[in-house]
Amino acid sequence: MPGAWPRWTVLLPHVLVAAGHAEQAGEQLDQEGMQDLSWLLNQAGLYLQVQARFTDARALHERALAIDEVTDGPDHPTVATDLNNLALILWDLGEVEAARPLQERALAIDEAAYGPDHPTVATDLNNLAQILRDLGEVEAARPLQERALAITEAAYGPDHPTVANRLNNLAQILRALGQVEAARPLQERALAIDEAAYGPDHPDVARNLNNLAQILQDLGQVEAARPLQERALAIDEAAYGPDHPDIARNLNNLALILHDLGQVKEAQALQERALAIGQARREMPGHGLIGRNG
Repeated sequence: MPGAWPRWTVLLPHVLVAAGHAEQAGEQLDQEGMQDLSWLLNQAGLYLQVQARFTDARALHERALAIDEVTDGPDHPTVATDLNNLALILWDLGEVEAARPLQERALAIDEAAYGPDHPTVATDLNNLAQILRDLGEVEAARPLQERALAITEAAYGPDHPTVANRLNNLAQILRALGQVEAARPLQERALAIDEAAYGPDHPDVARNLNNLAQILQDLGQVEAARPLQERALAIDEAAYGPDHPDIARNLNNLALILHDLGQVKEAQALQERALAIGQARREMPGHGLIGRNG
């Protein structure tokens, strides 16, 4: 959660040093100690992922996976969680083909452990659907995403933020299939759920605003799209600072809207800023490329 990020910024160097000492201890650690080390590596990796330090995050998640496969065995749900986290990192790095078998393995482990209707299985289905979407297999992605939504609604009720995540992702799949009118109410519902759950200034709200703005743009409602995209940009700048990949995404999308409105110079300035963010991050060790919509 965003509220924990400042604390993680301070703690991260100490966490990494402690993890390094623990790994050096090696065989001196018992099973519980190894599990604690894996958990610590995973949590640090998740924080680095949010901060778009994808290469650094990948190394931590790979270490956590290696520990848990030895400690818990290859078919344990903890290993499935590690596989899921690592698959998302590879996805963020643009290595979508490499992410797919990890996510498929995570799904198989969790279905065997929990049965077909567990919320953890829904998470695996959701993530695999997004990977398939990015691989261009949109028709195959749709039933997985619909199944993830149904499981999540049954588990948590219709107004849970996780339901909003599933709605958002299904809306994006429908948009990719050209079913933009069908995507719009799903995206609007996702936005309403997240605003009620988190308030108006949360990054998940910004994600929904960004995606709804794109849907409105597809529908030719460019004037209506503009304030949503501007609001998404403002939320993400407040949450992440001015140089995060999500800022570049928002700038690019707002530039496209301004271009459609005939404001070409203003659009060019935003695109140049987005390009500068991407270039700066590519030149920074441990940082990945601009990410995709959630």
